[in-house]
Amino acid sequence: MFTRGVRWLVFPVALAVTLPVALAQQVQPSAPATSPPPDAAQVFPVTMQQNVVAGKTPPGTQVQANLEVATLVNGKVIPRNAVLAGEVVESKARTSSDPARLSIRLDSARWKDGSAPIKVYLTPWFYPVTFETAPNLQYGPEQSAKKAWNGMGPYPEPNSPTYSPFPSAGDGSKAPSVNPQASVTSKHPTAMKDVDPQSSAEGITLVSKRTNLKLDKITTYIFASSVPSPNPETK
Repeated sequence: MFTRGVRWLVFPVALAVTLPVALAQQVQPSAPATSPPPDAAQVFPVTMQQNVVAGKTPPGTQVQANLEVATLVNGKVIPRNAVLAGEVVESKARTSSDPARLSIRLDSARWKDGSAPIKVYLTPWFYPVTFETAPNLQYGPEQSAKKAWNGMGPYPEPNSPTYSPFPSAGDGSKAPSVNPQASVTSKHPTAMKDVDPQSSAEGITLVSKRTNLKLDKITTYIFASSVPSPNPETK
């Protein structure tokens, strides 16, 4: 579903402040943002520590994810980069007659100074990853036998594999055909295309009749205690 790239995630401060508040307000519009009621959705934007593919990753598989935004749960702050652990509850590949089905539950969070029980499920919301051309930083200054380089640090070693002089016209140097690519996470969440969430007493299951369901280790997915609706960004 997603292309791998050099991981270069960008999370603005506004995301850390507004996302949990906006989602809580969708469930209980009159509730104070700093003190959501017990039935307000708990929201956890995370990146997975392993790939998960519906039909290939069997139910019962233990999974872990890293929390991307500090989240308040029952008066306790779960810090960013806390490890959330759980398991694949349901995993079925799409066939000609049956839709793909995937359900993942995270039920614990742990970090350096503590831990907390949680119970959240994969939702269809995620932060898309786009790829941009990054500045090419592999080139160093021109070598000169007459004067030392006036840049920061020691003069570059000409035989170093990480050093190349700036190419100049007519010197026969061949510039790389493709500049490095950097993956950048969108500031705005969106819903997975052609994916419907089904809520039940057992949790949340994602269902798709048109595509198989795959999670990668780059994209930020939203886990929640209930499906955020209609849109996490709606104020």
